[in-house]
Amino acid sequence: MTAEPASRRCFYSGTAEHPVYVDHLAGSGQGSLPIVLVHGGGHTGACYLATPDGRPGWAPLFAQAGRDVFVPDWPGHGRSPMRPDFARLSSVEIARSLQVLLEEIGPAVLLVHSASGPMAWWIAERSPQAVAAIIGVAPGAPANLLQALPDDAEAVARLKDDESLGCPVHVEEDAPLFMSPEFMRSYWANSRRFPQGAFESYRRSIVPESARLMNERFNIGGRGLHIAGPEALAEIPILVVTGDCDPRHPRAVDEATARYLGAEFVWLPDRGIAGNGHMTMCEDNSAEIAALIGDWLSSRGL
Repeated sequence: MTAEPASRRCFYSGTAEHPVYVDHLAGSGQGSLPIVLVHGGGHTGACYLATPDGRPGWAPLFAQAGRDVFVPDWPGHGRSPMRPDFARLSSVEIARSLQVLLEEIGPAVLLVHSASGPMAWWIAERSPQAVAAIIGVAPGAPANLLQALPDDAEAVARLKDDESLGCPVHVEEDAPLFMSPEFMRSYWANSRRFPQGAFESYRRSIVPESARLMNERFNIGGRGLHIAGPEALAEIPILVVTGDCDPRHPRAVDEATARYLGAEFVWLPDRGIAGNGHMTMCEDNSAEIAALIGDWLSSRGL
């Protein structure tokens, strides 16, 4: 993936209540579908623009390969406006704003990470004409597959090391959640492939998160984002990609998500790619994984 730097512009999309800022990196076109890169919780679209140690991110790599690339910030994140009730911003409110973007530019490939996974399944069920394919990178499962956890902080705290449940956390919804450096190192920057020398740069990129979003991600009180079922996604090509050093995404969990959705599952060590954690787009082999994704799309004429 090498070519001239892509031209870049920005615009706003989303709903009237929850606008989203979008970076657009223009590719050469050449018949390839556009791709929308959606970040996960506590992040912004910046994680796709460049790695913490200054290498080109997935957005410029896909643009240099010829695709138009769209990189939104969730509502209340980065350069998307934050409402006073941000602590109670829900998954479905974020998903609706992203749905508007997909309907404006689609059909497009939707690449999602972590907590944006449930939003992708929800969007595709409601706007299948706008979603040509979905790439889930360590994606959250639809709540249909998740055990409903008690709406009780002490009970959930006893489950915090249970990888089969995603190492859940319970958050009071009266204020935004600020991630600690210890949390980042444990779950996001824990792998040997993460550029540890650039951890401080990465830490500074992390933003406060909606407490409600976090609770929904772990299906606290059964309030996660459900879909009616996988049938509406049956005609949409889906790829789920997971590394072997991600404590919240053990193989069995993400493989079950892929099976439920009728997706192709890639456990990176099966491709000879070992040592990746949660933030594959930031790690030292990020370009190799972008190429794997690009090859999958090309093999399907996307």
